[in-house]
Amino acid sequence: MEHAHLAELLQWYADVGADEATGDAEQNRLRVPEKTPEKSTILPISQVRKMDKAEPAPVIGAIEAMKEAAALAAAAKTVAELRAAVENFSGLALKRTATQIVFGDGNPESRIMVIGDAPGTDEDRAGIPFAGANGQLLDKMLGAIGLTRSENVYITTILNWRTPGNRAPSKEEIDISLPFIRRHIELVSPAMIVLVGGAAAKILLESKEPISRLRGKWLDYAGTPATVLYHPEYLMQSPAQKKTAWEDLQMIEAKLKELGAL
Repeated sequence: MEHAHLAELLQWYADVGADEATGDAEQNRLRVPEKTPEKSTILPISQVRKMDKAEPAPVIGAIEAMKEAAALAAAAKTVAELRAAVENFSGLALKRTATQIVFGDGNPESRIMVIGDAPGTDEDRAGIPFAGANGQLLDKMLGAIGLTRSENVYITTILNWRTPGNRAPSKEEIDISLPFIRRHIELVSPAMIVLVGGAAAKILLESKEPISRLRGKWLDYAGTPATVLYHPEYLMQSPAQKKTAWEDLQMIEAKLKELGAL
């Protein structure tokens, strides 16, 4: 066996916990065994490499949490029932570190639903999605085409709890939250969905495309027209993109009029 392969095999034994020899007697490796084992207990190098590249098995607790979230979401018949289900759900650790739930804001009977990815510090403090400076800019953007939270727009986020330090949510946290946001969309039953930011778009549209390729066009979410807006935080950092955002808002306005929703 080549030294490189031997090193890989020894490392694999260490990784699985076999990091010391057993038995005090020196072994005669040249002696032919009396009986050849039916199956070698040593994995071939090719199999070891496959194991190294394999995806880690999901935590059992996370799988159970996903199943529970799906069952609770399906059982909710109204937006109020769904909020209660999310608030009482204990399968997401973020609930223990967040200040309060961030569920939705605006009119749940609106024809347009605006969805972000996750609450931040301002949202965690206020208890509503898109609060603080981001919320103020989003409100101005929507107001420019005749939309307001109090009358004809409903706003929510995919995750309902702030992540510690506003870090990006993990895949596990997203997967546990997905049944709730999908049911949220079903219950509101909007004529149009506006996804704010690349993260929200990639999660709900199951796309790997950057936001620059997703924005400016009409996409489909379970039969509902969906489009993507740059996140207000990005626009504040990149003011040159505000012209592009205005073009996207005009496209949204035209579609709403076409649908008779404005």
